[in-house]
Amino acid sequence: MTVFQALVLGLVQGLTEFLPISSSAHLSLTPWLFGWRDPGLAFDVALHVGSLVAVLWFFRKDWVALIRAAGTLVRKRKAETVEEKRVIFLVLATIPGAIGGLLLEDLADTVFRAPILTASALIAMGILLWAADRFSEQSRPLPGMSWLHAVLIGTAQVIALIPGVSRSGSTITAARVLRFDRQSAAVFSFLMSMPITAAAIFLKVPEVIADGDLQIQLLVGVLAAGVSSWLAISVLLRYVSRHSYGIFALYRIVVGLIVLAIIQWRG
Repeated sequence: MTVFQALVLGLVQGLTEFLPISSSAHLSLTPWLFGWRDPGLAFDVALHVGSLVAVLWFFRKDWVALIRAAGTLVRKRKAETVEEKRVIFLVLATIPGAIGGLLLEDLADTVFRAPILTASALIAMGILLWAADRFSEQSRPLPGMSWLHAVLIGTAQVIALIPGVSRSGSTITAARVLRFDRQSAAVFSFLMSMPITAAAIFLKVPEVIADGDLQIQLLVGVLAAGVSSWLAISVLLRYVSRHSYGIFALYRIVVGLIVLAIIQWRG
């Protein structure tokens, strides 16, 4: 892998991680489209270091409040404030994804990266995202979350192991089905990305570091992913405060159809 390829993959990962269009799909399809060697799931996960730093920095005030709430929760053993309840909800939402990741890790690195499956997932989730956003009310703010809502949104995160589904796409879609307003759906999706992303990084980054030939490429990719992730979070939160998710659903469908056409053309 060249430094330029790492830069491109870092930008792609960062820009698509928090938009509901599937970063894993774009990371698996980019080498396929340009004929580059696929760096594999471990390198893709390593790029998430930049995204993790971005989400921690962007929501730094929220994380400080959540850390304080977690300390209070341990002492009192009772959740009373919105922040204390949110700590519990984030833990509950993380459990299904963690279990699914451990059970399906081998498939995620092999079978799930097939271009035809990725394209199909892009289209299917695009339709689901559009339908959920179009027909669901925006009647529930983030403080109105319950433990059941958290579990259901966390369970939706499991299918994001298939490139094309999108972690943010599946969780935002689930939140909209549960009638959370668009901005609340996005914020909770971003917050719940931290623990599952950190766990994946802990498991996969050592594999990339062990390959001494990719150290410079990894550094460039992570920096690019960090900057572009911060930009994506900022743009999405501003956009959905005034608009629907329809443009992202349309983008997914168009990209999926283009990939299917390329597969057919290549024979």
